Amino acid sequence: MKNALGSVDTVLLLGGRSEIGLAIVERLVRDGARKVVLASRDPGETPPVIGAAEVHLLEFDASAPETHGEVVEAAAKLVGDLDVIIPAFGVLGSQEAYDADPVAAARAVAVNYGGHVSMGLFAARRLREQGHGTLVVLSSVAGIRVRRANFVYGSAKAGLDGFAQGLGDAVHGSGARVMVVRPGFVVGRMTKGMSPAPLSSTPGQVADAVVAGLRSGAEVVWVPGALRAMFAVMRVLPRAVWRRMPR
Repeated sequence: MKNALGSVDTVLLLGGRSEIGLAIVERLVRDGARKVVLASRDPGETPPVIGAAEVHLLEFDASAPETHGEVVEAAAKLVGDLDVIIPAFGVLGSQEAYDADPVAAARAVAVNYGGHVSMGLFAARRLREQGHGTLVVLSSVAGIRVRRANFVYGSAKAGLDGFAQGLGDAVHGSGARVMVVRPGFVVGRMTKGMSPAPLSSTPGQVADAVVAGLRSGAEVVWVPGALRAMFAVMRVLPRAVWRRMPR
């Protein structure tokens, strides 16, 4: 597959059981990626990737930032330069549960934001040293304007989105780049039992948008694209109206 940085041959997925992450990897493999590294808490439970010439498994704990650099370097030793790095880990949780257990809320934010900060910086260091490669950051529209219905999760995504934009600016000109992906509600394992929101998507649809963004060299990808216009309006809604929004 040809994109703004040339051909994609190697992919590192952090969160090797993520539905979105695996869907992205599968599409990249179909488009020519040969070497895949899947990093997860329990590598033995990682689903197979069909069609890749090489698939390597690594242990990865998102809540242990002191190990993140070692994981990136181990992946590079296995497959060489990393063309695409996809951190696809996190926890959703419910606002009610976080209200009842603030410690659990803090732990979730440590993974959803802190873990991505650590991994993002280590990944960017590797990509800078290579002089090429893309870090795909899975943000969310939940962080564009945080809602009362899930403000712990949304605030972590807001922080992640800002971090990813700043990181993208920091690596500009180095040959490395950061692509920020902002899906809406994604119907999948993580959201099982929840009522889909308007303009929902599937993991496959998110993956298709990510691959299209890699091809075009996009800096920000909204999934679906109509959410860009919707949130242009939502950003300026009066707060008294916004706080009554159910989701």
